[in-house]
Amino acid sequence: MAILSLEGAEQKRTSGTLTRSLDVARPAEAAFALICEIEKWPVWLSFLKSARRIDSGPIGLESEVALRSAIPGEPEEFYEVDRFLSGHMISFVGVYSIRRRIDFRVEEKSASCRVVVRIDYPAYGGVLGTLYDRITSRRRLEAALGDSLIHFKGLVEFASAKDELLEDF
Repeated sequence: MAILSLEGAEQKRTSGTLTRSLDVARPAEAAFALICEIEKWPVWLSFLKSARRIDSGPIGLESEVALRSAIPGEPEEFYEVDRFLSGHMISFVGVYSIRRRIDFRVEEKSASCRVVVRIDYPAYGGVLGTLYDRITSRRRLEAALGDSLIHFKGLVEFASAKDELLEDF
């Protein structure tokens, strides 16, 4: 059994942005397909309580989603796809605040891919508000994002192994 670790994971800190990436030993199509299944996000994104599509049809530009944070009492937030490149990139921007953004990018390698996730959210309250956010919420979100990517990697890499596990029975 393979042990999932943060080997190959990168973390980048910039003002107001969290970025994490992780190599996945599956083709980019498999990783991008799981990213596009919005309703499954709470399974691997631990900081979400629920995620749902507001519109119907295939996901693409101007598709709308509603996300609820795992933080109790947080209201549901609405996002719209503002950038979409099938099999490569999907970017969500907040409907009511363009400063809220979630980007997923899948970079194709030979038989594997790299998944890059970037989350932007505003910290209000000036310098003290930003400092307070860095000490409290942002640290937990960074850790949750790293853990979520490892869980995502496990879901994508071992999705094809489901049938192999039951071969002997």
